[in-house]
Amino acid sequence: MKIGIVGGGFMGLVLAHEISKTDATVKVFESDSQLGGLATHYDYGSFIWDKYYHVILPTDDHLVGLIKDLGLETELEWRRSMTGYYVNKKFYPFSSSKDFLFFKPLNIIDKMKLAFTIFYGSKINDRKKLEKITVKDWLIKLGGKRTYQKFWSPLLIAKLGDSHERVSAVFIWTYIKRLFQARSSAAQKEHMGYVKGGYKTVFDQLQKALKEKNSTIHLNTGVDKINSGQNGGIEITYNGKTEHFDKVIFTAPLNVLEKVSDPKLVTVSKNKQSVEYLGVLCMALVTNKPLTPYYVLNLADEEVPFTGVIGMSSLVDIEQTGGKYITYFPKYVTANHKYWSKNDQELESIFLEGVSNLYTDFDEKDVVSTHMHKAFKVQPLQVLNYSEIIPKTQTNHPDFFVVNTSQFVNDTLNNNSVVNHVKEFMVDFKKELLQANK
Repeated sequence: MKIGIVGGGFMGLVLAHEISKTDATVKVFESDSQLGGLATHYDYGSFIWDKYYHVILPTDDHLVGLIKDLGLETELEWRRSMTGYYVNKKFYPFSSSKDFLFFKPLNIIDKMKLAFTIFYGSKINDRKKLEKITVKDWLIKLGGKRTYQKFWSPLLIAKLGDSHERVSAVFIWTYIKRLFQARSSAAQKEHMGYVKGGYKTVFDQLQKALKEKNSTIHLNTGVDKINSGQNGGIEITYNGKTEHFDKVIFTAPLNVLEKVSDPKLVTVSKNKQSVEYLGVLCMALVTNKPLTPYYVLNLADEEVPFTGVIGMSSLVDIEQTGGKYITYFPKYVTANHKYWSKNDQELESIFLEGVSNLYTDFDEKDVVSTHMHKAFKVQPLQVLNYSEIIPKTQTNHPDFFVVNTSQFVNDTLNNNSVVNHVKEFMVDFKKELLQANK
């Protein structure tokens, strides 16, 4: 059985790995020069690390299971992590119950209401009702107007700008649900993890495992056309030639699907209201000295030009990053944001000024290098009734399948969810393979 997979992002590679455990051989097509998509790596000069920031939570059972399956369990490191909150030009630790108790911007009543909101939100499993109420209305309903104005509103404005009142309660619920699960039930302290060498280690191991199963990966190979085969199966045209596969799984974005696939293979039904996406502009700053003690610094200040501060080196041993410190400064923006019209040098200048204003002891002489990474479509803007407006895909051929992140309605977009999604897909796909082999 010969299987083709279009897309060499994290989902495509995990799919290929799972399918290669059967008797099938897999060929993966990736248009980029590197595997991984948003999880890919980057050469920072003296070390290689993730292009964008990633972290593993203790509750990421599916992702940790994959890491163990790849034989990388000994490469998985767990560390105590710290969270901070910046408001009214001051830094506050926000990692423990004690930190919460002494958080000065809120009085005791506000804190009780905030604690209730977080606890209540972490227990919700069905997002359907949350899609029908704005995040502002939901947070005020649970915690009151004062707690919203003092705590939540500055965060939402910093993260979403003018769009902060258009998103549903799902937006903040996904953060509450995932990040507050990082707390260790035993120690009641936040713990997060990473694989030594970053996600490059994971992808290298995935490639090695596929090679051992006689499966192949083709980089710099864009697919030109996908059609049904004359005698069954699916044909993929690439680099001027056409190759036949028994089955094909498409994992790339929907706009690519519509461009390269025969309309007879798949139907994409769209709502009148189109999906808006948030992109990211992320400056990775490599320095000789640490900038922050926190892994995550939440910024409740709309004057700061970035959305937050991710102190990767507060979590990752600096031996992993060539003895240097790496800090990420992401800014999540909509497609029409003015920052997209600026070049990397202009953006770096704006962001570095923001770093200087945030950290008064910051000295640009300590900067080893700056790197501006951009991704135009990172995650959908969770507006009201989002699940009703996302495009629906219906494959019309028994040998053609679509599995991509557009189908993530009840999940947050993270690598643990990707692995889980693949596992669920494989339950039925294995049955397909068994039936085809009879």
